[in-house]
Amino acid sequence: MTRPPLPPFTLETAIQKVQAAEDAWNTRDPERVSLAYTPDSVWRNRDTFVTGRAEIVEFLAAKWERELDYVLRKSLWGFRENRMAVRFQYEWHDGTGQWFRSYGNELWEFDENGLMRRREASINDLAITAAERRYFGPRPDDERGPGHDIVLD
Repeated sequence: MTRPPLPPFTLETAIQKVQAAEDAWNTRDPERVSLAYTPDSVWRNRDTFVTGRAEIVEFLAAKWERELDYVLRKSLWGFRENRMAVRFQYEWHDGTGQWFRSYGNELWEFDENGLMRRREASINDLAITAAERRYFGPRPDDERGPGHDIVLD
């Protein structure tokens, strides 16, 4: 199974890979998202360690049961050969209606087929009001491609 674009990445293909990841995660479909990872992919997500697609599906299903109305923006920070650094923000609310913006950085490593074999994510959460929200759904077409970035504060 291959998942283009494939490494080694160019600026154009690295941006495409990041946008594809953002689009997949915004579906909130754990099975679909898991297919971008190798069968034995290794994750560190905050203080949780996950190995393999089955655990990825389980992790994401639980995440999106907790993090309601989740919407994500990713941005390429840097890349080399088969590795990328990505920054992101996502917004969500809990069962009580409290909104959060979660800020983070990820380190990605891909195999020769374009599947991610390693993902390390560091994430911090900030409570926000509904009026402070920035994202109300997946990224619109006119905000895609080079020059469009997330706002970090």
